Amino acid sequence: MQSKTSHCKIVDCTIRDGGLVNNWDFSVEFVSHLYNSLNEAGVDYMEIGYKNSPKLLKGADQAGPWRFLNDDFLKKVIPNKGRTKLSALVDIGRVDESDILPRSESMLDLIRVACYIQDVDKALELVRIFHDRGYETTLNIMALSNVMENQLIEAFKAINDSVVDVVYIVDSYGSLKPEDFSYLVDKFKEHLPNKRLGVHAHNNLQLAFANTLLAAGKGVELLDASVYGMGRAAGNCNTELLVSELQNAKYNVRPVLDMIEKYMIPLREKEEWGYIIPYMITGILDEHPRSAMALRATENRDKAVDFYDQLTTPEMASK
Repeated sequence: MQSKTSHCKIVDCTIRDGGLVNNWDFSVEFVSHLYNSLNEAGVDYMEIGYKNSPKLLKGADQAGPWRFLNDDFLKKVIPNKGRTKLSALVDIGRVDESDILPRSESMLDLIRVACYIQDVDKALELVRIFHDRGYETTLNIMALSNVMENQLIEAFKAINDSVVDVVYIVDSYGSLKPEDFSYLVDKFKEHLPNKRLGVHAHNNLQLAFANTLLAAGKGVELLDASVYGMGRAAGNCNTELLVSELQNAKYNVRPVLDMIEKYMIPLREKEEWGYIIPYMITGILDEHPRSAMALRATENRDKAVDFYDQLTTPEMASK
């Protein structure tokens, strides 16, 4: 498999997906050090946050600046941009396209549009706008494990005709097994022969790294990861594992280990993410982890049997 991964590029999502853990409460020093570490490690992209619009979101004033990236602010955070490109994610209905500068005036290189299957048409409209402003673009269809195949086939027609550069296979609930990933990659390749593909895996079943490598071996190009796996709930595929494993001479794991030692291990003592049993339970049941996240905020945080029973009783299952 290793010999099949020289085409791959790593997209580090530590700040964007990890921000879902700590409400984007990262210091400028933290983010600057991460950028420099990733740049030194040869990582291709750093997703430095969301480019959503504060006026379209509740509780915006409580979130850190990485939730609503400002280009002037970014210039201060990364005064000396290296080879590692910068990415931001936007959500349908949460971004005002007038807030997005042309790429020539922006620190960002790549804008990724996340949506659910029913909003693919709206997402592709945004992709067109960002493409016309000079950005690289991706379409990230979330919660694929809950999408009916006929819905996916329908969406593929519009995606194939669109200007989007990369289409993502997203395992939002961390419930997909390697055979599911294999099936989905084949399906995406069959119906989107002219599109590059990406993968975003969550680690509820401890399969994020395996699934990402499997996708890479089947030709998927953009691989999402985060340092020390930091991401919502069970977290993501680990950047340090991909940097170590992928066949590319430019990658170097040592700077990522430095970031982990200096910043991630102290942060992990304050914030929680990773393979934890309630997240495993939502993964095996193919459910959004919000119920497990809520449980972890209570005194019953480790009552896994009660939680499992609650999610699997017939009256709960029918809701």
